[in-house]
Amino acid sequence: MRVGCPKEIKNHEYRVGLTPESVRELVVSGHEVWIETGAGEGIGATDMDYQTCGAVIQPDAKTVFDNCEMIVKVKEPQAVERAMLREGQILYTYLHLAPDPEQTRELVESGVTAIAYETVTGPNGQLPLLKPMSQVAGRMSIQAGATALEKAHGGRGVLLGGVPGVLPGRVMVIGGGVVGFNAAQMAVGLGADVTILDRDPEVLEKLGIHFESRAKTRFSNRANIEQMLCEAELVIGAVLIPGAAAPKLVTREMLKCMKPGAVLVDVAIDQGGCFETSKPTTHADPTYVVDDVVHYCVANMPGAVARTSTYALNNVTLPHALRIAELGWKEAMRRNEHLAAGLNVHAGRVTYEAVADELGYDHLPVSQAIS
Repeated sequence: MRVGCPKEIKNHEYRVGLTPESVRELVVSGHEVWIETGAGEGIGATDMDYQTCGAVIQPDAKTVFDNCEMIVKVKEPQAVERAMLREGQILYTYLHLAPDPEQTRELVESGVTAIAYETVTGPNGQLPLLKPMSQVAGRMSIQAGATALEKAHGGRGVLLGGVPGVLPGRVMVIGGGVVGFNAAQMAVGLGADVTILDRDPEVLEKLGIHFESRAKTRFSNRANIEQMLCEAELVIGAVLIPGAAAPKLVTREMLKCMKPGAVLVDVAIDQGGCFETSKPTTHADPTYVVDDVVHYCVANMPGAVARTSTYALNNVTLPHALRIAELGWKEAMRRNEHLAAGLNVHAGRVTYEAVADELGYDHLPVSQAIS
């Protein structure tokens, strides 16, 4: 199979779909890999690095899109990229379709077969292709929040760890999954006063055992969220419903009790955000203020640490890419139900139920798409 990897064009997105090492694995397996020139610059990989590993360097994205059977990316295709997709082509990348009706419509119209990293499953309902980026985003959320709390950046002027004689900042983490756990780890490491909220008693028990007295846990309900919002300097939104839009757990009305200069970091913004006042921002202009509360809602946070993120992502995406290239997407999905869960759009139909329900499409079951 001819596999193509264009340069990412989303604002301040420095990751790349394939590392030179991943290219080598594909080439050794008998496949041809086309890389757009400069695609790896953000991770310090030159065109020569890719050529040494067997890639064919192409001058522009159009050449890659027009001539490759499978396109491997990181972020959802932007409008100009969606216009280059075609029927029968495979798109393998993050999509986050539920909060993005325009992208969904254009993918449906293109006839492309779109496989979303974020809905590929693993044992016990895990999301292994989302996990490494969730780990990165969770850890970065505390760095970003700590910076936004600085007075020069519009924040309250609070040092999360405090100093002797001065109380540390209070951090509220909504959601105890991968993002929330990693955010809590970073905040605890800084010496902050950390509370994690979740609705799953088993998750709360595991968090309690892991953090012991270094972080508190509370059941996530409206009353506890409202109380904690009034006390917190930094709030991390770390809630995920696989493939579906994130629930709005913090309303604008709730912001009224928050301290002026407090910070909200919405890691769920890719799925529409879990704060009512959230809207996507970029690394170029990451924050805005609503009712004296600073909002950080960058939709591609891991792109800022592109090298770490790209290598972590390739570790989990490459095995499926190899299977798809070797067997074709249908046979690969027949043999692997976890990969089949990643199919979101095929031949003009929406194949992921949560996306179909959210955006009003008729749902085509994956079993029918691959039969």
